[in-house]
Amino acid sequence: MRGEQKDNILSEKILTADVIADDIKINQKSLIDQSSCNKPEKKLWFRGVRPSKFRHVYGTSKKDCCYTDISIHRNGKDGNICAVNPLFLAIEADAAFIVIPLNHTGRIDFLRCKVIGHSSTVFDLKWNPFNDYEIASASDDCTIKLWNIPAGGLLSCLSEYKAELIGHRRKITQIEWHPSCENVLISCGFDNLVIIWDVSPKPLNGNNILKIIDCHQDQIYSLAINRDGSLIATTSKDKQLRVIEPRTGIVVAQGMCHNGTKCSKVVFLNDDKVLTTGFSKHSDRQYAIWNQHDLKKALVAADIDSASGVIQPFFDYETKTLYLCGKGEGTIRYYEIVDEAPYIYYLNQFISGQPQKSLGWMPKRALDVASCEIFRFYKIHANGNVVEPVSFSVPRKSSLFQADIYPDTLSTKPAMTVYEWFTLGQNVKPILMSMQREPMMMTNKSITNERKANLINSQKNITTNNIVTKVKDEENKIRKQNEIIETRVSKTVTDNNMIRKFAFLQETVTPDYRERIQNKEEKTNTNQSTKIQQLQSIFGGQQQTQQQQHVKEKDIDIIAISDNAEKELRKIIHQQTDEIKNLRNQLKTSDKRIRELEFEVKKLRLERHN
Repeated sequence: MRGEQKDNILSEKILTADVIADDIKINQKSLIDQSSCNKPEKKLWFRGVRPSKFRHVYGTSKKDCCYTDISIHRNGKDGNICAVNPLFLAIEADAAFIVIPLNHTGRIDFLRCKVIGHSSTVFDLKWNPFNDYEIASASDDCTIKLWNIPAGGLLSCLSEYKAELIGHRRKITQIEWHPSCENVLISCGFDNLVIIWDVSPKPLNGNNILKIIDCHQDQIYSLAINRDGSLIATTSKDKQLRVIEPRTGIVVAQGMCHNGTKCSKVVFLNDDKVLTTGFSKHSDRQYAIWNQHDLKKALVAADIDSASGVIQPFFDYETKTLYLCGKGEGTIRYYEIVDEAPYIYYLNQFISGQPQKSLGWMPKRALDVASCEIFRFYKIHANGNVVEPVSFSVPRKSSLFQADIYPDTLSTKPAMTVYEWFTLGQNVKPILMSMQREPMMMTNKSITNERKANLINSQKNITTNNIVTKVKDEENKIRKQNEIIETRVSKTVTDNNMIRKFAFLQETVTPDYRERIQNKEEKTNTNQSTKIQQLQSIFGGQQQTQQQQHVKEKDIDIIAISDNAEKELRKIIHQQTDEIKNLRNQLKTSDKRIRELEFEVKKLRLERHN
């Protein structure tokens, strides 16, 4: 019995010890976050700080390089009224537009730079990506006109256009050039049509119109074309987003993009994705990313804010950065696009006190690589007649070429012809070029080309220096001649004054011996002259007449001398004006020669890169 009791007591103690140990373990587990100990079922897409080369991109406004006193038309349309290329800046001005060379900053001569040809408001401007001297303009008069801008800019108003495209029945709101095929233009208008144009001198079918796409039932808000030109995307007033094959007009995909009634915009991203900006039912601004082959559901959708301005998206294919710019506000938000979820990351925003009416973006081949510039806008102020450049840069300490942030960009060479794209149905990506200004490795051909370029530059500098020195010498000669003429004129004037003084002093004075009359009224009432006055009137008249004749002869001589001096001065002035005109003509010819030499240098550099 005692042995059994001992066994029961031991078993009870063991049980109580096990219970206490279990309680201690439970309490310890409650103090530890169990979620941190468990392994995740799926692989996490983000841990810690996300590595990115563009996390610290910052924007700066270049107020020293602004264009002022530009007469900008004030209207409420959402068109692209500003277009930029490496040579010129084009801005809409009601039924015309102005073209300004980029290096002519400051106050602009508005009347000199006009391009006149449309009969109504210009809605869109686009530079040809393969020709920096050709620009297309779309207008409210249902026409598209192509213009050739002379090298060096406009010296007077331009009214002769290269070609006129007629096909739309209502005003044209947007035009886009094909990114890889030459002489192909795409347009959309208020007639709910999208037209593909052949603008080559000899069109394929004998007609400029290649294809008319009429699948839209309502007004088209926005038009975009992808990187190789195989697809176009549109947003319309019926809230539909469409992806269309432009050569056949077949709708590849269609879906509801934004529920709001306001204007929506679209742009193609990389890796078969499309981004749209618009408004929700509650008028909140939002963006959404879609798969271009399936538009039933967005990959990502997010609200931005509750402002009322339409957001215009700009996408940089090389750096995969997205810029969202709202009309009527001074902020520019920029994001980074990635290949995996959540597909978009917010980077930062540029804030300024001046709201923007419209923005034009510079092609990547004209950016400043030395300062690590990755994007540049030309911002039209909504309140003043000012165009201000806004630059976005990556902070780097080194001034060397940064290959990781400057991949190859679009070149000025087309990848195919209209026949290859439209008839054969080929899709070719654009030809790319390096953004490095001075490559490290060079062949013998490139060395010879460099030598040629250096010789051309040296000749150009010598000619310009010689012309400048000649102009300065001529200006100094003209100044000396003017000083001599001024001294001669002053001497002739003083001599004339002295002659007149001596003639006055040489006149004889006749004394008056009459009694002084205190009352002047007696003399005036009687009006009687004395004997001396009568004698003087008889005998002194001859002397006075002789003196008067002498003085008149002297005056005539003085007038003749002054007339001869005036004639000589006029001859000298005419000679000087002729010399100035000749010098100006020499300057113009030298400028033309400089532009030709610069064009040859560009050709040599392109040959060296290729």
